[in-house]
Amino acid sequence: MAEEEKKRFISSLFIPGILLLLMWIIKIAEVLLGFSAVPLGIYPLHLKGLPGIIFSPFIHSGFKHLATNSVAFLFLGTSLFYFYREIALKTFVYIWILTGVWVWFGGRESYHIGASGIIYGLAAFLFFSGIIRKNPRLSALTLIVTFLYGSLIWGAIPGFLPDKQISWEAHLGGLVSGVILSVLFRHSGPQRKIYSWELEEDDDDDEAFPYWSNSTAGEKDNIKLNQPEG
Repeated sequence: MAEEEKKRFISSLFIPGILLLLMWIIKIAEVLLGFSAVPLGIYPLHLKGLPGIIFSPFIHSGFKHLATNSVAFLFLGTSLFYFYREIALKTFVYIWILTGVWVWFGGRESYHIGASGIIYGLAAFLFFSGIIRKNPRLSALTLIVTFLYGSLIWGAIPGFLPDKQISWEAHLGGLVSGVILSVLFRHSGPQRKIYSWELEEDDDDDEAFPYWSNSTAGEKDNIKLNQPEG
């Protein structure tokens, strides 16, 4: 069992790790070759900014910016692929695209770069999915995300960020995307375990009132049985 968990953890690292490695390669190449990749960012409501929906998370203003995003991106991305492996890839892609589209439509007239929007989307998805699904393991993950990244909420509110160059629009777009996807995918992926006594209670209810699954007990006392016609 431990070996299976180890393999699952390593496989969960793969996609977030590869993407993070690309981010570092691009930043190192910028410094060594003396060019700026900022024009590949999102420029709202301009055609030149559309490619940034895909490329902007790979672009960072400096090594400090990239290092700040790296740990959160790797932890939250790996958590998504580990705990939600059935829906992880499509959730990750949708967060990436929806966040970028939000920024392109609603961002300030400037280049928006960095992976923080995706980080907000991942944190929001993991937090709200754990609450919605009522799964003990996912609820524990919710608590961890809250403890480590609960303060992120302030970065999605205009005026709360000390640095005006930080894109709160990307933060808010990611947050909204994560919440929406946690609701849309609530019936996909890991679910709460149904215990035997819950099934027994349902069976007892069905035996007592076999013909009205949507009626209340009071209504069932007053409704005449309609036998099916042969």
